[in-house]
Amino acid sequence: MPSEKLYREFQNLERQIQLVLSENKRLKDELIQTRNENGILKEKMKSQEANLNSFQNQMKVSKIVNNKVVSEGDSAQLKETIDGYIKEIDKCIAHLAE
Repeated sequence: MPSEKLYREFQNLERQIQLVLSENKRLKDELIQTRNENGILKEKMKSQEANLNSFQNQMKVSKIVNNKVVSEGDSAQLKETIDGYIKEIDKCIAHLAE
C-alpha cells in the first residue's frame, strides 16, 4: 500500500512539473512577443516625435511670417530671412540627430 501511495504522489508531482514547464514556456513566448511589440512601438514613437518636431518647426516659421508686416519691396528680404531661419533649424536638427 505505501508504494502505491508513493506512486500516485510521484505521478501528481510529474503532472505539476509539466504544468509549471508549460506555463514557463507560455510566459517566455509572451515575453518575446511583448519585447517585439515594445520595439515596434518605440520606433513608431521616434517617428511620431520626428513628425511633431517638423510640424513645430513649420508652425514657428508660419508665426514668423505672420508677425512680419511686409511691403511688396521687402518680400525678397523676408525670403532671405526665412531661408536663414530654415538653414539654422536644419543645422539644429542635424546636430540633434547626432
